[in-house]
Amino acid sequence: MTLNRKQAPDFKTIDKIHIQHAVENTLDNGLKVYTIDSGSQELTKIEFLFKAGMYYQSQPLLASAANNLLETGTKNYTANELSDNIDFFGSFFECSVEQDFASLALFSLNKYLDKSLHYVEDIIKNPTFPKDEFDIYISNKKQKHLVNSEKVNVLARRRFSELVFGEEHPYGVTVKDDDFDKLTLESVIEFYKTFYHSGNCTIIASGKLSKDLIETLNRFFGKTTWGEVQAIPVPKMEVQTTKQLKYFIEKPDAIQSAVRVGRLMFNKKNPDYFKFQVLNTILGGYFGSRLMTNIREDKGYTYGIGSGLASLVNGGFFYISTEVGTDVTNDTLKEIYKEIKLLREELVDADELETVRNYVLGQFLRSVDGPYSLADKFKAIWEFDLGYDYFEKYFEAVKTITPEEIKSLANMYLQEKDLIELVVGKK
Repeated sequence: MTLNRKQAPDFKTIDKIHIQHAVENTLDNGLKVYTIDSGSQELTKIEFLFKAGMYYQSQPLLASAANNLLETGTKNYTANELSDNIDFFGSFFECSVEQDFASLALFSLNKYLDKSLHYVEDIIKNPTFPKDEFDIYISNKKQKHLVNSEKVNVLARRRFSELVFGEEHPYGVTVKDDDFDKLTLESVIEFYKTFYHSGNCTIIASGKLSKDLIETLNRFFGKTTWGEVQAIPVPKMEVQTTKQLKYFIEKPDAIQSAVRVGRLMFNKKNPDYFKFQVLNTILGGYFGSRLMTNIREDKGYTYGIGSGLASLVNGGFFYISTEVGTDVTNDTLKEIYKEIKLLREELVDADELETVRNYVLGQFLRSVDGPYSLADKFKAIWEFDLGYDYFEKYFEAVKTITPEEIKSLANMYLQEKDLIELVVGKK
């Protein structure tokens, strides 16, 4: 049968989701390994996760310094030797730190996984934290910090966290200029010893996995405990959200103003999280959102504006973010509050809701395409101690949400009296 290219294909709705589940394995020393065997390429990603994010640090910079300095030298190899040898086998290794977790990830061809893991094992178990590398790292980070401190969007992001969580809360603490001079190599080493050990590590492996992968990982990381295994100290800090609602930081030479509007919210464990995501998408969560249509397309005040609901293990926050010309800062704020008010007072049109519903479900399907994406999806629930039914509940909430529910959520969570407003630049 000849394909009629003048006729659009039939539109189909998504009725169910099927996500490949991670398989739980346990190494000899009790370390958990979750595997997702999928994909057609002979590639594997091994990610090592530690509860060693910024939430656990006793002073700014500590978590990121400990994580980034791991690969600057070990008992057996210099930084250059580590980099060259991992690269020689076509592998890639990266370190990263977020608010709650620190991550070390290896991407490797299956046939060279053993050889690549040899170097990763040394990085994790035997870092030496050379003093010269520490000094270089601090110098470079300080210079980058000073440069970024002139950018209105960076200043707004830092200050907004402080306003939402409080300046003493781990999620609210931001780096100050003198923090670089306060950080010591000894404190970095102590942080590593406290958090980087087999009792605080979880491994997620994804890709076209070899049949002997668990045996391989057990050989490198599971035969005995490693590191100084100890209980993880968890901060007990109360959130102290600012009572003042409007803040302005003057930048006389600013061409643009950075705008943040938002509030303390819940994380993905809250039952309202799913449906609020739909509300957020309508407001500013995709290119066709109301904020983009109004403030970018109609008014031309900005190249981009968006909103989001950030979910952290011990909290969450809602935010609207944009940068606009200093001459239209106040007008932009008026339009932001206008769009929020419309959500509180008027029902969302059925056609708009259906468009957003299909967009959200389509984005979800795209986000589970491939083994690494499946691993990220698993990690997103594992971090919060949730099960795969989380995705089923999310899918059902998106499919069944009504205009009345959206209006109710807007009235519950988006009252202007609860929103913090921050402008950095000119008003």
